[in-house]
Amino acid sequence: MPNISKILVANRGEIALRVIRSCKELGKETVAVYSTPDAEAPHVLQADESVHIGPAASSESYLVIDKIIQAAKDTGADAIHPGYGFLSENAEFSERCKKEGIIFIGPDAYAIKSMGDKTAAREIMSKANVPFPPGTKKELEDIEEAENIANDIGYPVLVKAAAGGGGKGMRIVDSPDEFKSGIKAAKSEARNAFGDDRVYIEKYLVEPRHVEFQIIADEHGNVLHVFDRECSIQRRHQKVIEEAPCSILTEELRSEMADAAIAAAEAVDYVGAGTIEFLVDADRNFYFLEMNTRLQVEHPVTELITGLDLVALQIIVAEGKKLPMTQDEITMDGHALECRIYAEDPRDNFLPSTGTLKKHRIPSGNGVRVDSGVEEGQAVTINYDPMISKLCTYGNDREHAIKRMLRALDEYEIAGCRTTIPFCKFVLNHESFTSGEYDTHFVPDHFSEEKLDGTITDDDKVKALAAALLKKEGKGEKKTQKNNQYFASGAVSPWWDRRSS
Repeated sequence: MPNISKILVANRGEIALRVIRSCKELGKETVAVYSTPDAEAPHVLQADESVHIGPAASSESYLVIDKIIQAAKDTGADAIHPGYGFLSENAEFSERCKKEGIIFIGPDAYAIKSMGDKTAAREIMSKANVPFPPGTKKELEDIEEAENIANDIGYPVLVKAAAGGGGKGMRIVDSPDEFKSGIKAAKSEARNAFGDDRVYIEKYLVEPRHVEFQIIADEHGNVLHVFDRECSIQRRHQKVIEEAPCSILTEELRSEMADAAIAAAEAVDYVGAGTIEFLVDADRNFYFLEMNTRLQVEHPVTELITGLDLVALQIIVAEGKKLPMTQDEITMDGHALECRIYAEDPRDNFLPSTGTLKKHRIPSGNGVRVDSGVEEGQAVTINYDPMISKLCTYGNDREHAIKRMLRALDEYEIAGCRTTIPFCKFVLNHESFTSGEYDTHFVPDHFSEEKLDGTITDDDKVKALAAALLKKEGKGEKKTQKNNQYFASGAVSPWWDRRSS
């Protein structure tokens, strides 16, 4: 079995830093790659070595396979961890690593390609007896046949990109009169976003909940689930708040969905960490949505309720070792929440609000974890995802975790750009969320700019005024210091005790 000694992290920001932490705790050397504006980013300073791979544009840096492979060769890295986003679900990248004799810390190209194509995945799930929403198993080829299928399953229907994700190439069609125009719009958007205009249709579910199961598998045939997460608070079909476990699952339903998740992973001989995403309708029927063949953004909430380090497990599996636990040994305790703190303006349709972080003071205390890839004095730019941090809280139960999150959000101080903090407060104070009776339509059903203004406290106004009065720094750029604050503000050891602060 290969013994990994040096890992190149082919990513940036908080996830790169998160991976580096686990590598250090496992005694693995680390290599960071960075674009020009990321030269003094925390992940670069915390790595043992770093390699410049190009300008700001990800198409000229983080997405260039040749540059990543060359950086690994030049530094002697024997493995690459892709994080999430960028090349993490790129089958060509996984295959290239294999050809170059570099361990890819993730699944093989077959699994990535099979589950990355939504129509291919539906066919595989059908053979594995994993339920998926009524609709077409393959991409649309005949518009009249598609209309007949839509009439059979009933409107509304959802038109979705076969090669897509993140809500792109997706259209809700409410009636037969809108069908052809919906197909045309979805295909156009899919072509622009993915270079692939194939689409398929499925029944649009009423009051759907987005529930996913974390799985981890080794090459010795062990496929385990690490329980569930609820991800229904979304804007533009993208997650903003997640929690674990899902509050509506009975033990019977949780067991059925976990079995389906394992069957889905086994159907593609999956090895590594992955997530099976489901939709659960108002009658508690569940349907396969997609598989993410990588680490998820929201993985910390699973770590908090189980005490496991998912990144460490990824590395152990990549070394060819057996998973160090059985299914019965994986238990969950308590409840965890994650709020994604984006540099976005919730008062302006969540548009990016980039700028320099004149102030970035993170909350702390018992049961609070902050994963951040930027620090005070650095800029959140338009070049990359505008996430500032992932704020997580752990509590004895759901109510405790919510109260702790509200306290942490009150403590969080950011100046220099607008953020989703006020929106997160709005959600956590809303009766639909606190009762657990919410779905993926929460934002259009309950949120508005006018309602948001009602959640702003006097303390928030004081902070906003103070931020506005801050003088622009004119004595040169602040130099980032290499220190251990990151390890004090959110690190988790491989078998971290979830009850500690």
